[in-house]
Amino acid sequence: MQITTKTSRAYWITPATGVAIGLVYLIAFSLGGQPGNGLIGLGIMVAFSAAIALLGRRSETVRGILDHRDERLAGIDLRATAVTAIGMILAVLAGFVIEVARGHDGAPFALIGAVGGITYLGAVGYFRVRG
Repeated sequence: MQITTKTSRAYWITPATGVAIGLVYLIAFSLGGQPGNGLIGLGIMVAFSAAIALLGRRSETVRGILDHRDERLAGIDLRATAVTAIGMILAVLAGFVIEVARGHDGAPFALIGAVGGITYLGAVGYFRVRG
């Protein structure tokens, strides 16, 4: 019975996190004077979270991503995350270059790039020592 409880908790972490992020959007937009956009953001995140939860009942792939018990699907998730990171890195670098070419300082993109680089180096160091 404990296995079912652990699996159930693991399964619901992703949808619950999605709803929590939607609430953060609502609060942030409301503080910025745009509560309507906050409600839209919350609605999108609730719909996405519901879709993930429902698809997880029918799709082995989605279920595997939600509970990470299947090593093959966990590997697919890890590789997909790496490809996503490459796309985001290229977007940040392109944004920086475009901003600098327009005569701006590119600071927001430089900050995001620096955080990504420092995180990567920290992760490499951590996993090198750990493994």
